Amino acid sequence: MVCYLSWITVSAKVRRELYEKLKKYGVPVSKVIREALIEEVRRREEEEISAALGEAQEILKEIPPEEIVAVIRESREER
Repeated sequence: MVCYLSWITVSAKVRRELYEKLKKYGVPVSKVIREALIEEVRRREEEEISAALGEAQEILKEIPPEEIVAVIRESREER
């Protein structure tokens, strides 16, 4: 199966003053926006994982340690 990367255009409105300053300083707008969006998605994914780990931790607290040890030993013996 061949996987092709596809791109879409995302636009944002900014005040003219900001746009002029971006041009003045040669800010690579596309790159800055792309990196900011990547970072925001990464941050939100980490939050999602952290929440899932918290939920898993609460569930695991309900399992007696002896039961966990027994399951681990059983799993090792099956190898």
